[in-house]
Amino acid sequence: MAQEIVIEMHNITKKFGDFVANDYINLDVKAGEIHALLGENGAGKSTLMNMLAGLLEPTEGEILLNGKPVKLDSPSKSASLGIGMVHQHFMLVDAFTVAENIILGSEVTKGAFLDLKRATKEIIELSEKYGLAVDPDAKVADISVGAQQRAEILKTLYRGADILIFDEPTAVLTPAEITELLEIMRNLVKEGKSIILITHKLDEIRAVADRVTVIRRGKSIETVSVAGASSQQLAEMMVGRAVSFKTDKIAANPKNTTLAIKDLIVNENRGVPAVKGLSLDVRGGEILGIAGIDGNGQTELIQAITGLRKPKSGSIQIKGTDVTHLSPRQITEMSVGHIPEDRHRDGMILEMTLAENMALQTYYKEPFSHHGILDYGFINKNARRLMDEFDVRAASEQVSAGSLSGGNQQKAVIAREVDRDPDLLIVSQPTRGLDVGAIEYIRKRLVAERDKGKAVLVVSFELDEIFDLSDRIAVIHDGKIQDILDPEKTDKQELGILMAGGKLTKEGTNV
Repeated sequence: MAQEIVIEMHNITKKFGDFVANDYINLDVKAGEIHALLGENGAGKSTLMNMLAGLLEPTEGEILLNGKPVKLDSPSKSASLGIGMVHQHFMLVDAFTVAENIILGSEVTKGAFLDLKRATKEIIELSEKYGLAVDPDAKVADISVGAQQRAEILKTLYRGADILIFDEPTAVLTPAEITELLEIMRNLVKEGKSIILITHKLDEIRAVADRVTVIRRGKSIETVSVAGASSQQLAEMMVGRAVSFKTDKIAANPKNTTLAIKDLIVNENRGVPAVKGLSLDVRGGEILGIAGIDGNGQTELIQAITGLRKPKSGSIQIKGTDVTHLSPRQITEMSVGHIPEDRHRDGMILEMTLAENMALQTYYKEPFSHHGILDYGFINKNARRLMDEFDVRAASEQVSAGSLSGGNQQKAVIAREVDRDPDLLIVSQPTRGLDVGAIEYIRKRLVAERDKGKAVLVVSFELDEIFDLSDRIAVIHDGKIQDILDPEKTDKQELGILMAGGKLTKEGTNV
Protein backbone atom coordinates (compact mmCIF):
# COMPACT_ATOMS: atom_id res chain seq x y z
CA MET A 1 0.00 0.00 0.00
CA ALA A 2 1.35 3.42 -0.99
CA GLN A 3 2.07 5.79 1.87
CA GLU A 4 -0.10 8.88 2.09
CA ILE A 5 1.67 12.15 1.26
CA VAL A 6 1.33 14.59 4.16
CA ILE A 7 3.42 17.53 2.89
CA GLU A 8 3.77 18.84 -0.66
CA MET A 9 5.84 21.87 -1.58
CA HIS A 10 5.38 22.94 -5.22
CA ASN A 11 7.74 25.33 -7.04
CA ILE A 12 8.78 27.06 -3.82
CA THR A 13 10.82 30.19 -4.48
CA LYS A 14 12.21 32.53 -1.84
CA LYS A 15 14.02 35.74 -2.68
CA PHE A 16 15.78 38.18 -0.38
CA GLY A 17 16.13 41.23 -2.61
CA ASP A 18 18.07 40.02 -5.64
CA PHE A 19 19.36 36.93 -3.82
CA VAL A 20 17.45 33.74 -4.67
CA ALA A 21 17.69 31.33 -1.70
CA ASN A 22 15.17 28.79 -3.04
CA ASP A 23 14.60 28.44 -6.77
CA TYR A 24 11.42 26.51 -7.70
CA ILE A 25 12.00 23.66 -5.25
CA ASN A 26 9.65 20.65 -5.12
CA LEU A 27 9.39 18.35 -2.12
CA ASP A 28 6.91 15.76 -0.86
CA VAL A 29 6.95 13.94 2.48
CA LYS A 30 5.09 10.71 3.17
CA ALA A 31 3.33 9.76 6.39
CA GLY A 32 5.52 7.74 8.73
CA GLU A 33 8.82 8.33 6.91
CA ILE A 34 12.07 10.02 7.75
CA HIS A 35 12.78 12.21 4.75
CA ALA A 36 16.28 13.71 4.62
CA LEU A 37 16.97 17.09 3.08
CA LEU A 38 20.59 16.98 1.96
CA GLY A 39 22.66 19.88 0.70
CA GLU A 40 25.81 21.94 1.05
CA ASN A 41 26.11 24.73 3.60
CA GLY A 42 24.00 27.60 2.32
CA ALA A 43 22.14 25.44 -0.23
CA GLY A 44 18.78 26.73 1.05
CA LYS A 45 17.68 23.80 3.24
CA SER A 46 16.88 25.79 6.39
CA THR A 47 15.22 28.57 4.37
CA LEU A 48 12.89 26.00 2.79
CA MET A 49 12.00 24.47 6.14
CA ASN A 50 11.55 27.88 7.79
CA MET A 51 8.70 28.41 5.34
CA LEU A 52 7.13 25.13 6.43
CA ALA A 53 7.54 26.20 10.07
CA GLY A 54 5.87 29.57 9.42
CA LEU A 55 8.99 31.67 10.03
CA LEU A 56 9.17 32.82 6.40
CA GLU A 57 6.64 33.06 3.57
CA PRO A 58 7.38 31.93 -0.01
CA THR A 59 7.89 34.53 -2.71
CA GLU A 60 6.25 32.04 -5.08
CA GLY A 61 4.88 28.52 -4.87
CA GLU A 62 2.33 26.49 -2.95
CA ILE A 63 2.34 24.31 0.19
CA LEU A 64 -0.19 21.51 0.67
CA LEU A 65 -0.91 19.72 3.94
CA ASN A 66 -2.75 16.41 3.55
CA GLY A 67 -3.68 17.46 0.01
CA LYS A 68 -5.10 20.87 0.93
CA PRO A 69 -3.41 24.23 0.26
CA VAL A 70 -2.33 26.03 3.43
CA LYS A 71 -0.96 29.50 4.20
CA LEU A 72 1.72 29.14 6.86
CA ASP A 73 2.21 32.78 7.81
CA SER A 74 3.34 32.33 11.42
CA PRO A 75 4.94 29.71 13.68
CA SER A 76 1.70 29.47 15.67
CA LYS A 77 -0.22 28.70 12.47
CA SER A 78 2.20 25.89 11.57
CA ALA A 79 2.06 24.57 15.14
CA SER A 80 -1.75 24.59 15.08
CA LEU A 81 -1.59 22.39 11.96
CA GLY A 82 0.78 19.90 13.58
CA ILE A 83 4.13 21.10 12.21
CA GLY A 84 7.00 21.61 14.65
CA MET A 85 10.65 22.53 14.11
CA VAL A 86 13.66 21.66 16.27
CA HIS A 87 16.12 24.40 15.38
CA GLN A 88 19.89 23.98 15.02
CA HIS A 89 20.43 26.70 17.64
CA PHE A 90 17.99 25.94 20.42
CA MET A 91 15.16 28.34 21.25
CA LEU A 92 15.35 27.94 25.01
CA VAL A 93 15.53 30.41 27.92
CA ASP A 94 18.52 29.48 30.09
CA ALA A 95 17.03 30.90 33.31
CA PHE A 96 13.80 28.86 32.98
CA THR A 97 13.33 25.21 33.91
CA VAL A 98 12.86 22.54 31.25
CA ALA A 99 9.13 22.40 32.01
CA GLU A 100 8.75 26.19 31.82
CA ASN A 101 10.49 26.23 28.45
CA ILE A 102 8.35 23.42 27.05
CA ILE A 103 5.04 25.09 27.96
CA LEU A 104 6.15 28.64 27.11
CA GLY A 105 3.45 30.11 24.86
CA SER A 106 1.15 27.11 25.49
CA GLU A 107 0.66 27.51 29.22
CA VAL A 108 -1.87 25.37 31.11
CA THR A 109 -3.86 27.38 33.65
CA LYS A 110 -6.03 26.54 36.61
CA GLY A 111 -8.30 29.49 37.00
CA ALA A 112 -6.06 32.54 36.81
CA PHE A 113 -2.92 30.63 37.77
CA LEU A 114 -0.37 28.58 35.88
CA ASP A 115 -0.94 24.86 36.47
CA LEU A 116 2.71 23.80 36.32
CA LYS A 117 1.97 20.54 38.19
CA ARG A 118 -0.40 19.33 35.49
CA ALA A 119 1.94 20.49 32.71
CA THR A 120 4.88 18.68 34.32
CA LYS A 121 2.81 15.47 34.52
CA GLU A 122 2.05 15.73 30.79
CA ILE A 123 5.71 16.38 29.99
CA ILE A 124 6.80 13.30 31.98
CA GLU A 125 4.22 11.17 30.15
CA LEU A 126 5.48 12.43 26.78
CA SER A 127 9.12 11.89 27.72
CA GLU A 128 8.42 8.29 28.77
CA LYS A 129 6.36 7.57 25.65
CA TYR A 130 9.05 8.73 23.22
CA GLY A 131 12.20 7.88 25.21
CA LEU A 132 13.12 11.53 25.78
CA ALA A 133 14.73 11.56 29.22
CA VAL A 134 14.61 15.02 30.81
CA ASP A 135 14.37 16.49 34.30
CA PRO A 136 11.39 18.90 34.08
CA ASP A 137 12.58 20.82 37.14
CA ALA A 138 16.19 21.38 35.99
CA LYS A 139 17.23 24.80 34.73
CA VAL A 140 18.20 24.78 31.07
CA ALA A 141 21.50 26.50 31.90
CA ASP A 142 22.49 23.49 34.01
CA ILE A 143 21.77 20.63 31.58
CA SER A 144 23.80 19.12 28.73
CA VAL A 145 23.38 20.02 25.07
CA GLY A 146 21.78 16.64 24.44
CA ALA A 147 19.23 17.24 27.21
CA GLN A 148 18.49 20.69 25.78
CA GLN A 149 17.75 19.09 22.44
CA ARG A 150 15.40 16.58 24.05
CA ALA A 151 13.61 19.51 25.67
CA GLU A 152 13.25 21.15 22.23
CA ILE A 153 11.76 17.94 20.80
CA LEU A 154 9.35 17.68 23.73
CA LYS A 155 8.34 21.30 23.16
CA THR A 156 7.14 20.43 19.63
CA LEU A 157 5.42 17.24 20.78
CA TYR A 158 3.72 19.11 23.65
CA ARG A 159 2.14 21.35 21.03
CA GLY A 160 0.79 18.31 19.15
CA ALA A 161 3.25 18.10 16.25
CA ASP A 162 2.78 15.20 13.85
CA ILE A 163 5.39 16.49 11.38
CA LEU A 164 8.76 17.27 12.95
CA ILE A 165 11.56 19.17 11.23
CA PHE A 166 15.07 18.58 12.62
CA ASP A 167 17.56 21.24 11.47
CA GLU A 168 21.14 19.90 11.63
CA PRO A 169 20.27 18.16 14.92
CA THR A 170 23.61 16.45 15.51
CA ALA A 171 25.91 19.44 14.90
CA VAL A 172 26.68 19.95 18.61
CA LEU A 173 26.16 16.43 19.96
CA THR A 174 28.67 13.85 21.13
CA PRO A 175 28.78 10.46 19.31
CA ALA A 176 26.78 8.81 22.13
CA GLU A 177 24.14 11.56 21.98
CA ILE A 178 23.93 11.20 18.19
CA THR A 179 23.21 7.47 18.52
CA GLU A 180 20.55 8.25 21.11
CA LEU A 181 18.92 10.90 18.92
CA LEU A 182 18.71 8.59 15.89
CA GLU A 183 16.95 6.02 18.07
CA ILE A 184 14.53 8.73 19.26
CA MET A 185 13.74 9.52 15.61
CA ARG A 186 12.98 5.85 14.93
CA ASN A 187 10.65 5.77 17.96
CA LEU A 188 8.83 8.91 16.79
CA VAL A 189 8.16 7.37 13.37
CA LYS A 190 6.93 4.14 14.99
CA GLU A 191 4.40 6.28 16.88
CA GLY A 192 3.08 7.66 13.58
CA LYS A 193 5.08 10.88 13.25
CA SER A 194 6.71 12.07 10.02
CA ILE A 195 10.20 13.59 10.14
CA ILE A 196 12.14 15.89 7.86
CA LEU A 197 15.84 15.70 8.67
CA ILE A 198 18.00 18.60 7.44
CA THR A 199 21.58 17.40 7.34
CA HIS A 200 24.78 17.03 5.37
CA LYS A 201 25.97 13.93 7.23
CA LEU A 202 25.74 10.96 4.90
CA ASP A 203 26.24 8.29 7.57
CA GLU A 204 23.26 9.58 9.55
CA ILE A 205 21.08 9.65 6.44
CA ARG A 206 22.02 6.06 5.71
CA ALA A 207 21.27 5.09 9.32
CA VAL A 208 17.71 6.44 9.62
CA ALA A 209 16.27 8.04 6.46
CA ASP A 210 13.91 6.38 3.99
CA ARG A 211 14.21 8.91 1.17
CA VAL A 212 16.45 11.89 0.53
CA THR A 213 15.93 15.05 -1.48
CA VAL A 214 19.15 16.72 -2.59
CA ILE A 215 19.30 20.53 -2.88
CA ARG A 216 22.21 22.31 -4.56
CA ARG A 217 22.58 26.08 -4.71
CA GLY A 218 18.90 26.66 -4.07
CA LYS A 219 17.55 24.10 -6.56
CA SER A 220 16.11 20.63 -5.95
CA ILE A 221 18.32 18.12 -7.78
CA GLU A 222 16.69 14.75 -7.16
CA THR A 223 14.71 12.65 -4.66
CA VAL A 224 15.94 9.08 -4.25
CA SER A 225 15.55 6.08 -1.99
CA VAL A 226 18.39 5.99 0.55
CA ALA A 227 18.69 2.23 0.18
CA GLY A 228 19.28 2.59 -3.56
CA ALA A 229 22.06 5.21 -3.44
CA SER A 230 25.67 5.00 -2.24
CA SER A 231 27.32 7.64 -0.07
CA GLN A 232 29.54 8.56 -3.00
CA GLN A 233 26.52 9.10 -5.27
CA LEU A 234 24.77 11.26 -2.66
CA ALA A 235 27.93 13.31 -2.11
CA GLU A 236 28.32 13.92 -5.85
CA MET A 237 24.67 14.96 -6.16
CA MET A 238 25.12 17.35 -3.26
CA VAL A 239 28.26 19.16 -4.43
CA GLY A 240 28.10 18.52 -8.18
CA ARG A 241 31.47 16.77 -8.42
CA ALA A 242 33.38 13.75 -7.17
CA VAL A 243 34.33 14.01 -3.50
CA SER A 244 37.19 12.30 -1.69
CA PHE A 245 36.49 11.03 1.84
CA LYS A 246 40.20 10.67 2.62
CA THR A 247 42.76 13.48 2.60
CA ASP A 248 45.85 12.80 0.50
CA LYS A 249 49.03 13.83 2.27
CA ILE A 250 52.72 13.11 2.29
CA ALA A 251 54.54 11.97 5.44
CA ALA A 252 55.06 14.69 8.02
CA ASN A 253 58.45 16.32 8.42
CA PRO A 254 58.29 17.76 11.96
CA LYS A 255 60.75 20.47 13.00
CA ASN A 256 61.36 22.22 16.30
CA THR A 257 58.78 22.27 19.09
CA THR A 258 56.35 25.17 18.65
CA LEU A 259 54.00 24.50 21.57
CA ALA A 260 55.26 23.00 24.84
CA ILE A 261 52.88 22.31 27.73
CA LYS A 262 54.30 21.15 31.06
CA ASP A 263 52.41 19.86 34.14
CA LEU A 264 49.37 22.02 33.34
CA ILE A 265 46.49 22.22 35.82
CA VAL A 266 43.39 24.15 34.77
CA ASN A 267 40.17 24.47 36.76
CA GLU A 268 36.72 24.39 35.26
CA ASN A 269 34.02 26.93 36.17
CA ARG A 270 33.24 25.43 39.59
CA GLY A 271 36.90 25.51 40.62
CA VAL A 272 37.44 21.77 40.16
CA PRO A 273 40.51 20.71 38.11
CA ALA A 274 39.58 19.76 34.56
CA VAL A 275 43.17 19.52 33.25
CA LYS A 276 45.30 17.58 35.71
CA GLY A 277 49.05 17.87 35.31
CA LEU A 278 48.97 17.53 31.52
CA SER A 279 52.16 17.68 29.44
CA LEU A 280 52.21 17.81 25.64
CA ASP A 281 54.18 19.26 22.75
CA VAL A 282 53.37 20.09 19.14
CA ARG A 283 56.08 20.55 16.53
CA GLY A 284 56.19 22.67 13.44
CA GLY A 285 55.31 20.61 10.39
CA GLU A 286 52.93 18.19 12.12
CA ILE A 287 49.26 17.82 12.99
CA LEU A 288 48.72 16.54 16.51
CA GLY A 289 45.18 15.29 17.01
CA ILE A 290 43.58 15.07 20.45
CA ALA A 291 41.00 12.29 20.76
CA GLY A 292 38.72 11.95 23.74
CA ILE A 293 35.16 11.81 24.98
CA ASP A 294 33.63 15.26 25.44
CA GLY A 295 34.11 16.70 28.92
CA ASN A 296 37.55 15.29 29.66
CA GLY A 297 39.34 18.63 29.78
CA GLN A 298 39.64 19.45 26.07
CA THR A 299 37.75 22.74 26.32
CA GLU A 300 39.70 23.98 29.34
CA LEU A 301 43.01 22.94 27.74
CA ILE A 302 42.34 24.93 24.56
CA GLN A 303 41.11 27.92 26.56
CA ALA A 304 44.32 27.89 28.62
CA ILE A 305 46.55 27.72 25.52
CA THR A 306 44.71 30.64 23.90
CA GLY A 307 44.55 32.83 27.02
CA LEU A 308 40.81 32.51 27.54
CA ARG A 309 41.26 30.72 30.89
CA LYS A 310 44.07 31.17 33.39
CA PRO A 311 45.84 27.96 34.50
CA LYS A 312 46.15 27.16 38.19
CA SER A 313 49.73 25.91 37.70
CA GLY A 314 52.11 24.55 35.11
CA SER A 315 53.49 26.27 32.03
CA ILE A 316 52.69 26.90 28.37
CA GLN A 317 55.45 27.95 25.98
CA ILE A 318 55.05 29.05 22.38
CA LYS A 319 58.28 29.17 20.35
CA GLY A 320 60.25 29.18 23.60
CA THR A 321 58.36 32.08 25.21
CA ASP A 322 56.27 31.53 28.36
CA VAL A 323 52.69 32.58 27.58
CA THR A 324 51.01 30.97 30.60
CA HIS A 325 49.53 34.21 31.91
CA LEU A 326 49.32 36.33 28.75
CA SER A 327 46.07 37.78 27.40
CA PRO A 328 44.31 36.34 24.32
CA ARG A 329 45.52 39.23 22.16
CA GLN A 330 49.10 38.88 23.34
CA ILE A 331 48.98 35.18 22.45
CA THR A 332 47.31 35.86 19.11
CA GLU A 333 50.08 38.31 18.24
CA MET A 334 52.64 35.56 18.77
CA SER A 335 51.37 34.15 15.45
CA VAL A 336 48.69 31.92 16.93
CA GLY A 337 45.40 31.19 15.18
CA HIS A 338 42.38 29.83 17.05
CA ILE A 339 39.34 28.13 15.54
CA PRO A 340 37.13 27.65 18.64
CA GLU A 341 34.68 24.82 19.30
CA ASP A 342 31.81 27.29 19.85
CA ARG A 343 31.84 29.69 16.91
CA HIS A 344 28.97 31.73 18.38
CA ARG A 345 30.47 32.25 21.83
CA ASP A 346 34.15 32.57 20.95
CA GLY A 347 34.44 32.91 17.18
CA MET A 348 32.06 35.62 16.00
CA ILE A 349 29.98 38.61 16.98
CA LEU A 350 26.70 37.64 15.33
CA GLU A 351 25.24 41.16 15.22
CA MET A 352 28.21 42.49 13.24
CA THR A 353 28.64 42.10 9.49
CA LEU A 354 30.46 39.20 7.91
CA ALA A 355 33.17 41.62 6.75
CA GLU A 356 33.67 42.98 10.28
CA ASN A 357 33.88 39.45 11.69
CA MET A 358 36.54 38.53 9.17
CA ALA A 359 38.63 41.46 10.45
CA LEU A 360 38.17 40.81 14.18
CA GLN A 361 41.78 39.71 14.70
CA THR A 362 43.37 42.44 12.56
CA TYR A 363 41.06 45.49 12.54
CA TYR A 364 43.47 47.59 14.63
CA LYS A 365 46.39 47.10 12.25
CA GLU A 366 47.36 48.47 8.85
CA PRO A 367 45.85 48.17 6.25
CA PHE A 368 42.54 47.46 8.06
CA SER A 369 42.78 50.81 9.83
CA HIS A 370 44.90 53.94 9.66
CA HIS A 371 45.69 55.94 12.81
CA GLY A 372 42.78 54.32 14.62
CA ILE A 373 40.25 54.89 11.81
CA LEU A 374 38.77 51.74 10.25
CA ASP A 375 39.23 51.42 6.47
CA TYR A 376 35.93 49.82 5.51
CA GLY A 377 36.87 49.82 1.86
CA PHE A 378 39.76 47.45 2.58
CA ILE A 379 37.80 45.47 5.22
CA ASN A 380 35.02 44.77 2.71
CA LYS A 381 37.46 43.95 -0.10
CA ASN A 382 39.34 41.54 2.18
CA ALA A 383 36.07 39.82 3.14
CA ARG A 384 35.06 39.35 -0.50
CA ARG A 385 38.46 37.77 -1.23
CA LEU A 386 38.09 35.33 1.67
CA MET A 387 34.48 34.53 0.71
CA ASP A 388 35.68 33.53 -2.76
CA GLU A 389 38.68 31.55 -1.54
CA PHE A 390 36.86 29.62 1.21
CA ASP A 391 33.45 29.44 -0.52
CA VAL A 392 31.62 31.36 2.21
CA ARG A 393 28.13 31.76 0.78
CA ALA A 394 26.17 34.90 1.63
CA ALA A 395 24.24 37.55 -0.28
CA SER A 396 27.13 39.95 0.41
CA GLU A 397 29.86 40.70 2.93
CA GLN A 398 27.48 43.23 4.52
CA VAL A 399 24.97 40.70 5.88
CA SER A 400 25.07 40.02 9.62
CA ALA A 401 27.14 37.01 10.66
CA GLY A 402 24.10 35.67 12.51
CA SER A 403 22.14 35.38 9.26
CA LEU A 404 24.57 32.84 7.76
CA SER A 405 24.07 29.10 7.95
CA GLY A 406 26.11 27.36 10.64
CA GLY A 407 28.45 25.86 8.07
CA ASN A 408 29.14 29.20 6.42
CA GLN A 409 29.80 30.77 9.82
CA GLN A 410 32.37 28.04 10.45
CA LYS A 411 34.02 28.59 7.07
CA ALA A 412 34.21 32.33 7.80
CA VAL A 413 36.02 31.73 11.11
CA ILE A 414 38.41 29.25 9.48
CA ALA A 415 39.07 31.70 6.62
CA ARG A 416 39.93 34.50 9.05
CA GLU A 417 42.31 32.39 11.14
CA VAL A 418 44.08 30.48 8.35
CA ASP A 419 44.52 33.62 6.23
CA ARG A 420 46.61 35.17 9.03
CA ASP A 421 49.25 32.50 8.29
CA PRO A 422 49.89 31.61 11.98
CA ASP A 423 52.87 29.53 13.11
CA LEU A 424 50.60 27.68 15.57
CA LEU A 425 47.02 26.85 14.61
CA ILE A 426 44.72 25.69 17.43
CA VAL A 427 41.68 24.00 15.92
CA SER A 428 38.70 22.64 17.87
CA GLN A 429 35.98 20.73 16.00
CA PRO A 430 37.13 22.18 12.63
CA THR A 431 34.46 20.62 10.43
CA ARG A 432 31.50 20.70 12.83
CA GLY A 433 28.49 21.71 10.79
CA LEU A 434 30.23 21.44 7.40
CA ASP A 435 29.11 19.47 4.34
CA VAL A 436 31.31 16.85 2.68
CA GLY A 437 32.65 19.24 0.07
CA ALA A 438 33.62 21.83 2.68
CA ILE A 439 35.10 19.13 4.94
CA GLU A 440 37.29 17.95 2.07
CA TYR A 441 38.50 21.51 1.42
CA ILE A 442 39.15 22.45 5.08
CA ARG A 443 41.09 19.26 5.80
CA LYS A 444 43.26 19.90 2.73
CA ARG A 445 43.92 23.44 4.00
CA LEU A 446 44.96 22.17 7.42
CA VAL A 447 47.35 19.67 5.82
CA ALA A 448 48.68 22.48 3.60
CA GLU A 449 49.43 24.53 6.74
CA ARG A 450 51.33 21.55 8.15
CA ASP A 451 53.29 21.22 4.91
CA LYS A 452 54.30 24.88 5.20
CA GLY A 453 55.98 24.02 8.51
CA LYS A 454 53.17 25.21 10.77
CA ALA A 455 52.25 23.44 14.01
CA VAL A 456 48.60 22.34 14.01
CA LEU A 457 46.75 21.11 17.12
CA VAL A 458 43.36 19.57 16.32
CA VAL A 459 40.70 18.57 18.86
CA SER A 460 37.84 16.57 17.35
CA PHE A 461 35.17 14.16 18.56
CA GLU A 462 35.09 12.64 15.05
CA LEU A 463 37.51 9.72 15.16
CA ASP A 464 37.48 9.46 11.36
CA GLU A 465 38.70 13.06 11.27
CA ILE A 466 41.39 12.39 13.88
CA PHE A 467 42.71 9.46 11.84
CA ASP A 468 42.46 11.35 8.55
CA LEU A 469 44.37 14.44 9.71
CA SER A 470 46.74 13.43 12.49
CA ASP A 471 50.43 12.60 12.32
CA ARG A 472 50.28 11.77 16.04
CA ILE A 473 47.21 11.12 18.18
CA ALA A 474 47.15 12.13 21.85
CA VAL A 475 44.32 10.48 23.78
CA ILE A 476 42.92 12.52 26.67
CA HIS A 477 40.97 11.10 29.60
CA ASP A 478 40.04 12.79 32.87
CA GLY A 479 42.27 15.77 32.13
CA LYS A 480 45.41 13.73 31.39
CA ILE A 481 47.09 12.37 28.28
CA GLN A 482 46.66 8.58 28.38
CA ASP A 483 49.01 7.87 25.50
CA ILE A 484 50.33 9.26 22.21
CA LEU A 485 49.93 6.93 19.24
CA ASP A 486 50.91 6.66 15.60
CA PRO A 487 47.67 6.64 13.55
CA GLU A 488 49.25 4.15 11.15
CA LYS A 489 49.80 1.66 14.00
CA THR A 490 46.55 1.89 15.94
CA ASP A 491 42.78 1.66 15.38
CA LYS A 492 39.47 2.93 16.77
CA GLN A 493 39.23 0.03 19.21
CA GLU A 494 42.53 0.91 20.84
CA LEU A 495 41.60 4.58 20.95
CA GLY A 496 38.27 3.65 22.53
CA ILE A 497 40.02 1.73 25.31
CA LEU A 498 42.25 4.71 26.08
CA MET A 499 39.39 7.21 25.82
CA ALA A 500 37.49 5.19 28.44
CA GLY A 501 40.48 5.32 30.82
CA GLY A 502 41.99 1.91 30.04
CA LYS A 503 45.57 1.13 29.08
CA LEU A 504 47.14 -0.88 26.31
CA THR A 505 49.58 -3.75 26.71
CA LYS A 506 52.25 -4.30 24.10
CA GLU A 507 49.74 -6.49 22.27
CA GLY A 508 47.16 -3.68 22.35
CA THR A 509 44.76 -5.34 24.79
CA ASN A 510 42.89 -3.68 27.61
CA VAL A 511 44.36 -3.87 31.10
